[in-house]
Amino acid sequence: MRFMILVKATAGSEAGVLPTEDLAGPMADYHEDLAKAGVLVDGSGLKPTSKGFRLKYAGDMRIVTDGPFTETKEIIAGYTVIKVKSVEEALHWFKLFPNPHQQDCEIEMRQLYELDDFGPLEAIDRFRELGMSGAEKKSS
Repeated sequence: MRFMILVKATAGSEAGVLPTEDLAGPMADYHEDLAKAGVLVDGSGLKPTSKGFRLKYAGDMRIVTDGPFTETKEIIAGYTVIKVKSVEEALHWFKLFPNPHQQDCEIEMRQLYELDDFGPLEAIDRFRELGMSGAEKKSS
């Protein structure tokens, strides 16, 4: 089971304010603990939306918009992906996540789909061939 822990943006993270040692230290400790436990898959911070883009689909049209974007409560500033054996184990690690903004805030954890969740679809086999979603590549 894979889960993604999502850290929401703040005005500071959207302004490009980088973490101090007071924040980076506990985050490094936490991620080292995840790695030692063998559950860390990936994790990183995301640059502000001023460095990003959005793609809007409108019928057959695709409209690209440069950042920055408003509504920081809907913007993701960082993530950690873990692979665990149970929801209980995921919740254990989730509860240990350091406060990412050192102030009142909220983070979110969501389970990722695995390819097996989609059933027997030919298109899903193509994703398996690519080795996506933790699936093993089929040998030819």
